[in-house]
Amino acid sequence: METPGRIAATPDALDFTVENVETALHQLYYDPNIENKNLAQKWLMQAQVSPQAWQFCWALLSPEKVPEIQYFGASALHTKISRYWSDIPTDQYESLKSQLFSQIACFSSGSKMVLTRLCVALASLALNTMPEAWPGAVAEMVRVFQEDGGGVDGRARCLALLELLTVLPEEFQTSRLPQYRKGQVRGALGREWGSVCPLLQQLLRRTDSPGAVKARVLRCLSSWVLLDVPLSESEGLVHDCFSALPDPELFDTAVEAIVNAISQPDSQRYVNTLLKLVPQVLALQEQLREAVQNGDMETCHGICRIAVTLGENHSRTLLEQVDHWQSFLALVNMIMFCTGIPGHYPVNETTSSLTLTFWYTLQDEIMSFESDKQAVYLQVYRPVYFQLVDVLLHKAQFPSDHEYASWSSDEKEQFRIYRVDISDTLMYVYEMLGSELLSNLYDKLGRLLTNAEQPTSWQHTEALLYGFQSIAETIDVNYSDVIPGLIGLIPRININNVQLADTVMFTIGALAEWLADHPVMLSSVLPLVLQALGNPDLSVSSVSTLKKICRECKYDLPPYATNIVAVSQEVLIKQIHKTSQCMWLMQALGFLLSALPVEDILRNLHSLITPYIQQLEKLADETPNPSNKLAIIHILGLLSNLFTTLDISKQDDESADGSAPPVKTAPPPPGPNPVVVVLQQVFALIQTVLSKWLNDSQVVEAVCAIFEKSVKTLLHDFAPMVSQLSEMLGQMYSTIPQASALDLTRQMVHIFASETDHFPPIKALFELVTSVTLSIFQQGPRDHPDIVDSFMQLQAQALKRKPDLFLSESLDVKAVFHCGVLSLKFPEAPTVKSTCLFFTELLPHCSDVPPLARVVQEDGKLLVQAVLEGIGGGASRSLMDQFADVLFCLNKHCFSLLAVWLKEALQPPGFPSSRITAEQKDNFSHQILRERVNKRRVKDIVKEFTLLCRGLHGTEYAAEY
Repeated sequence: METPGRIAATPDALDFTVENVETALHQLYYDPNIENKNLAQKWLMQAQVSPQAWQFCWALLSPEKVPEIQYFGASALHTKISRYWSDIPTDQYESLKSQLFSQIACFSSGSKMVLTRLCVALASLALNTMPEAWPGAVAEMVRVFQEDGGGVDGRARCLALLELLTVLPEEFQTSRLPQYRKGQVRGALGREWGSVCPLLQQLLRRTDSPGAVKARVLRCLSSWVLLDVPLSESEGLVHDCFSALPDPELFDTAVEAIVNAISQPDSQRYVNTLLKLVPQVLALQEQLREAVQNGDMETCHGICRIAVTLGENHSRTLLEQVDHWQSFLALVNMIMFCTGIPGHYPVNETTSSLTLTFWYTLQDEIMSFESDKQAVYLQVYRPVYFQLVDVLLHKAQFPSDHEYASWSSDEKEQFRIYRVDISDTLMYVYEMLGSELLSNLYDKLGRLLTNAEQPTSWQHTEALLYGFQSIAETIDVNYSDVIPGLIGLIPRININNVQLADTVMFTIGALAEWLADHPVMLSSVLPLVLQALGNPDLSVSSVSTLKKICRECKYDLPPYATNIVAVSQEVLIKQIHKTSQCMWLMQALGFLLSALPVEDILRNLHSLITPYIQQLEKLADETPNPSNKLAIIHILGLLSNLFTTLDISKQDDESADGSAPPVKTAPPPPGPNPVVVVLQQVFALIQTVLSKWLNDSQVVEAVCAIFEKSVKTLLHDFAPMVSQLSEMLGQMYSTIPQASALDLTRQMVHIFASETDHFPPIKALFELVTSVTLSIFQQGPRDHPDIVDSFMQLQAQALKRKPDLFLSESLDVKAVFHCGVLSLKFPEAPTVKSTCLFFTELLPHCSDVPPLARVVQEDGKLLVQAVLEGIGGGASRSLMDQFADVLFCLNKHCFSLLAVWLKEALQPPGFPSSRITAEQKDNFSHQILRERVNKRRVKDIVKEFTLLCRGLHGTEYAAEY
């Protein structure tokens, strides 16, 4: 019989013989040298796709070969059929099919992994030939394997057939068939279900079917239902799956099959079938309870998955069947049992977490009904959701101290994430239950804390507080009448445990906005927070809570300021907190001091900062080394964070701690700003530190951060420092250029370049850093992408805020333009983005800044060439929108020139890509020149063109783009 091995062979091909393939496989599996393994793997991959694969793959399947070699032969067959189908002549389909059938028959009693690969190969052939060339493919498979097969026992043939039927839909899901073929083949497979279903039913219902056959039947059903087989047509089989659940050997595969069948999107159309499934799921409750009693986590998990899948996927459909409301309510209660399953997650149980999304879904469905209908459902389900809150808070409880101590760090982390999930669920449930939920929690907490007869566990108290915190963190509770009572209860809590203390802190933090509206209650909780500051175990919760209170309630805190500053100073000196918490604490103090009279701010600043200034003076005298570097960066960081939030002007607090400049709503008090006073006092010291550490980018960054944060917060109040700082920045950058100095310069340009008084120092600084950076470009800027990035951002900011800077004769505008063109070719995406921003700011000024107009006229073609080079494949595809913006600006502001430049730049063959024809280039040019208004359209044109240039047009990569 002629084999597909004779299809195509090239005389000059590599020597892919059976012997060489076997040698390479031996090398891959047994050679200890990793390089040899890699070489062998590379060679084998080439062999697999070579024309000779048709010859060697059959030889490798010989019965005397070892399974690893046979497996490679079967894999090579699958690769050729699935990826190079078009190479196979149609007159060889039949012979290839019959060879595969006979090989599968041979291997049905042989190696399982080889059998599977051969089944996948035949499945791929079926998908490529059905329905035209191989109509009734599945029916034929069933017939061939049911016939008496020479010497192969019936059970092995049956298992081989089931393997083939299982991999067929799986191969379809992963196949590379074109979209139109996928639709045809899906339809053909759907019609073949009629041949598969009776066979599976027969095998599952026969009492003499071995366990292995039944397990394979269930796997096969799982695979087919993913093809959207109508639930009404698989109903009988799904029923049989439920019957298989009591068998421990079949349990897992039966669960998988049921879950797959009822979670198919199409299944919600079959309402009657779904209604029949509900009692079948409810009937599993006895098995579930037994599993819980026996500690059988796997069975609990599986039954819960079935109940949740039915509830989650079909809650709408089942809610609408009002005649069956009791059975659906029973299902909801079964899921409630799963949510509250005994034991602590994740150590004693892993089931409860599966149920949480069901409660979201059910709530969404109930709340989506129109109001009359919704009211009826709420009558039934509000009590259920109140019960859910009790169950969730019980599940959120910590175990006993002894038990918790025995948990691994991984288990503790899983429990923490589980509690966050519970917190999110409670927050969501609040939308349905509203203020009654808070009252409910408050009543429970009140009874717990005031009942002297019954001792309470800290775990119970903590869980109730955790419920409050979950809601108050994200929902405005200002209207709630129970919060005053809650604040009153907090001091009554006997805090004898770290977890409880943490939750108390976070709860107070969550109520910071409420405290701002009810400042009289601050005296109840502030002492607790200040006490907690001294405990390193409560570092994160106490510091973040103090920061929230200082931010939200700063205008009510002056009476407590002395105490807060004293306690904070003490914990800072004792070094109780880690670096990041120290920084937060300084931000808290910045908020606090902002609301004090200026003389009080200065007094507090003096006592707060003096120890650090003294330490910094000492460190500045020492020879630089790694440990004093860390200490210097720490102190500079403390000052930065303090100045980030210390702002004496009244302002819109929303942006006070954000990145956007705050909105000033009232003039500051007369006299210099306290931050400026402090900065002027320490300026000389900072210069001394810099002089020793100028070549260390981290120290320079920390110094720049102090001024950058101060400028951002103070805005124009920073004015007295502009001249000094400009001079220092110029000296710093001239000695050792660093990106952080450019970023600070950009900030200064942003705020002060437009002010007449400050223009001279800003202009001098801008010209100096530009000149120094231009010399870096002359020496080779490739080693400094961060400097180039910051430089381009600075130039863009200057063009935006004060284009007059480019009128100066001291500024080499042409050189800056050329640096921009060079920067467009950098491999670092952020640098290219900043450069594109520079050009989109520069081009609109061609009309009002003559030096810019001249350079664009003379050298604009270079810019166009660089942009086209990037689009043609020189730059990452993620940057195409930015290149499109530059082209759009060129078209808008230099239209006639762009037409000439595009024509000239696209003239050379092979530019910007060898894959592009002259006609495609012309078309691109015309499309770009036509769009002077629609920026979105230009982006689409550029994306289309870049895909053509890269040879990706029409591929799956293009679809993701």
